Amino acid sequence: MSRRDWIVALLAAVVIVAALWVLEGARRGVEITTALVGATPVTTYAKSGVDGPAVVVAHGFAGSRQMMQAYALSLAQAGYRVHSFDFLGHGRHSVPMSGDVGSVDGTTRLLVEQTLAVIHHAGGEGAKFPTVALLGHSMATDVLVRVAAQTPGDEPLVLLSAFSREITADRPDHLLLVTGAWEPGLVGFATEALQMLDPDAQPGRTVSAKGLTRRAVLAPAVEHVAILQSRTGRAEAVAWLDRFYSRSSAPSVPPTGWALLALLAGIVALARPLARLLPDRRVARAQIPPRSFALATLAPAVAAPLIAVPLDPGVLPVLVADYLALHLALFGGLQLVILWRAGVPLGHVAPAASLALLVYGLGIFGLALDRYGANFWPTPERLAIIAALSLGAVPFMLSDALVTQGGRAPLWQRLSARAAFLVSIAIAVALDFEGLFFLLMIAPVIVLFYLVFGLMGRAVALRTGAATAGLALGLILAWALGVSFPLFSA
Repeated sequence: MSRRDWIVALLAAVVIVAALWVLEGARRGVEITTALVGATPVTTYAKSGVDGPAVVVAHGFAGSRQMMQAYALSLAQAGYRVHSFDFLGHGRHSVPMSGDVGSVDGTTRLLVEQTLAVIHHAGGEGAKFPTVALLGHSMATDVLVRVAAQTPGDEPLVLLSAFSREITADRPDHLLLVTGAWEPGLVGFATEALQMLDPDAQPGRTVSAKGLTRRAVLAPAVEHVAILQSRTGRAEAVAWLDRFYSRSSAPSVPPTGWALLALLAGIVALARPLARLLPDRRVARAQIPPRSFALATLAPAVAAPLIAVPLDPGVLPVLVADYLALHLALFGGLQLVILWRAGVPLGHVAPAASLALLVYGLGIFGLALDRYGANFWPTPERLAIIAALSLGAVPFMLSDALVTQGGRAPLWQRLSARAAFLVSIAIAVALDFEGLFFLLMIAPVIVLFYLVFGLMGRAVALRTGAATAGLALGLILAWALGVSFPLFSA
């Protein structure tokens, strides 16, 4: 490695160690155990010897227990016993979601019943506190409001990025709404919920009327996902529950969000100097002629959705996964054919280097993400889904690696190639909005994939060739999609 590589490696290592210090510090003193309530995986966070009030924590759509752990740990450090669980079809729950997702009597009813079972588990026999507090994000906010209406107590609720028409001027009794300042639509909803009790109230106030108490706060500089790491949100959640239970706790709220970003960024940055240790297998490649590049990006973008939408097989138990596998296969396959006809060879594949990238991406980055940020480990039921997705993801990422020349193509070409795929997905949604609506969630996942794994792959491609990186990235993409989207059975 060069002197510059050594400096990058050293700085990345320092950042990683510092981030781990913060993230592990947030866990220090908290016992973390996992159990099954029926088929529902539940993780309990509690300080040793502390028997505080129970709190049930629920995640949003396409989320997991891990995504809620910043709040769970802050509450546990404040002396609460926190029970965080995976909804049906999410995270490591092996049972798919089912029912009509658009009907209150369909999927929503099943999620309410599941939550009630977890509450019963959290309350336990002879519980010291008669109520179980509830905290949820996004999709879970509507579920928890409905749950609160079916429980005998007047438990406190903390709702993050909330939207539920079940919130009225008469219920729920004790409600805290935390909304990201960068969620304008939901800020309006939180304000509306507050003004049901006081027409002049604005976020930042606590109001009471008719036996109800309600507070709305804005978490600064966060949106729908970053709110899950908001220090303001976590401090408000602890204070709200302390007020209800007449407790006094002033736990520190560490900057775990920044620490998580630093950890993942450090792992990505470390990939480049580590890639320099791989055997040098670089092969000189001529730049793709502009006409061939345009054809290789635009033709698949248009053809893939036109062919795939009518053929949508609908066989995999994951929302839009089977369509996505077909779309990826068609896009990548067409692009490979066009590149081959233009005289762009696939090139050499170095199996050891592909394996190294796979292990680093899934084993190092993936395990760090799974421990501190979001579920990244598949249940046995998802392995077949990952295998099916790989049939489309591998040719797609191979063609992506070739069309971007393993990261050597000009920046505008690399951006154009990736934008073409997002346009292709948009065309598919426009052709079948009702059936493929959830494909819209793919866009941010793909962008994050390129920012994270794409940078790792580029480091390997610059050393060992485009095809080597493309093969590993295809398998990583299939894995990432396979663990992210909810299982669903009609």
